[in-house]
Amino acid sequence: MTEIDRQTGADRSQDRGGTEDERADRSQGRNETEDERADRSQGRNETEDERADRQWAELVQEIRVAQTGVQILLGFLLTVVFQPTFQDLPQTEKTLYIITIVLGSTATGALIGPVSFHRIVSGRRIKPQAVVWASRLTFLGLALLLATLSCALLLVMRVVTHNAYAPWLVAGVVTWYLLCWYALPFWARRKHTTG
Repeated sequence: MTEIDRQTGADRSQDRGGTEDERADRSQGRNETEDERADRSQGRNETEDERADRQWAELVQEIRVAQTGVQILLGFLLTVVFQPTFQDLPQTEKTLYIITIVLGSTATGALIGPVSFHRIVSGRRIKPQAVVWASRLTFLGLALLLATLSCALLLVMRVVTHNAYAPWLVAGVVTWYLLCWYALPFWARRKHTTG
C-alpha cells in the first residue's frame, strides 16, 4: 500500500465519522464525556481507564527502584545487631540504630503497600482511585526512605568518625537528597506544567 493509498484511506475513515477506535466506541454504545474530550484536547489521547493503566505501569516501575534500595538497606541493618561489636556501642548509637530499623521497616511497608492495595482491589474497576492511593503510599515511602538513609548515615558517621563533623556531613547529604528527590521535581513541575 502506498503512502497516497494510506492517506486516502485515512481521509475516508474521517468522512465515515472518525477513526476506527471512535467508531468502535460508538458502535458499543459508549459516548465520550465532556471531561474526556477536554482531557484529550489538553494532552494525551487516552480515556480515564487508559490513563490509570499507564499511570499504574509508571508507578510500578518507580516503586521497583525504591523497593529494592530500601529492602537491601533494611537487610543489612537487620544483621548489624548480631555482630559481636554491637554490644560495645554506646547507648546513643544503639538508640539511633533502633530508630533507623523502625524507619526502614515503615518505609518498606509503605513501598510494598501499593502491591497489596492493587491485589485487594484488582477487578473492582477502581484503578484511578487505586493509582491515587498507591501514589500517596509511594510518596510516604520515599519520605520514610529519606529518613532511614539519614539515620543510617548518621549512625555510621558517628561510629566511624567519633567527631562533631558527622551531623554536618549528614546534613549536607540530606540536603542533596532533598534537592534531587523533591526540590528539582517540584521546580520542574511548576515551571513546565499549568495544573
